[in-house]
Amino acid sequence: MLRPPSFDLHGTLAPVSPVIVSVPHAGRDYSLALRAALRVPVEALRPLEDRHVDALALAARTTETMLVQRRARAGIDLNRAENERDPHIDGGADRRALGLPSAKLRGGLGLIPRRIAGAGELWRRKLDSEEVTARIAEDHRPYHAALHAALERARATFGVAVLLDVHSMPSLPDGAQIVLGDRFGKSAAARFVSRLESETMIAGLPCALNMPYAGGHILERHGAPARGIHAIQVEFDRALYLDAALDAPGPGLAATARLLRRMILALADEALAAPTQLAAE
Repeated sequence: MLRPPSFDLHGTLAPVSPVIVSVPHAGRDYSLALRAALRVPVEALRPLEDRHVDALALAARTTETMLVQRRARAGIDLNRAENERDPHIDGGADRRALGLPSAKLRGGLGLIPRRIAGAGELWRRKLDSEEVTARIAEDHRPYHAALHAALERARATFGVAVLLDVHSMPSLPDGAQIVLGDRFGKSAAARFVSRLESETMIAGLPCALNMPYAGGHILERHGAPARGIHAIQVEFDRALYLDAALDAPGPGLAATARLLRRMILALADEALAAPTQLAAE
């Protein structure tokens, strides 16, 4: 019997817009097995969540195809590659396949998060290889397969597809409240990023590009500008849309959702303005 997917699909995999929205880090589903394996209270995992950014994305969506992961990032991080397995906690990690570990992995934020600032080490024991392999098969691969299918269908339909990967962040010391990431120009044509920058300027919000968040595995895996598939990550300061405790949706949600809606429309407008030219970039 097939298991239901661990993500929600809003819309269809036959998109009605060239813009596909991904929300990979808002999951709040902590299974009993995961809770039992923790050495910290489940509340300590909150910093891993893009807290209620799914509510923000859903408030902004109309007909676009959107994927929203339900399971918590603590179980597996969809924005890490399958080989970013941490040998400190993962019995199946292959140091040879891993190559040079990324800074995120060295800091404990690999495919299975190992530690987070303020909470320290997360797990009571080392995970069996079979446990991690099951999470990859049940959560990681289906999400990426569905995202790939939606983007390919959008490109086939419109001549171009644009992935908007929606995240949230703690408030930054430099005051930027929106951070756009395109892997330093590798995952999207500059015109798409420029349209998003313009929308943040109109909204009067300080915006940064690629610093400190340039985008991770999702952009690296799915962005292919030469094939007409562009991928951009957007990070919203949680103070924009959460309450004062940064725990629940707050009074700023509606205004922030309107900004995200304008961003989606701007990307669609840019994609449809000259699809042939964009697909050739």
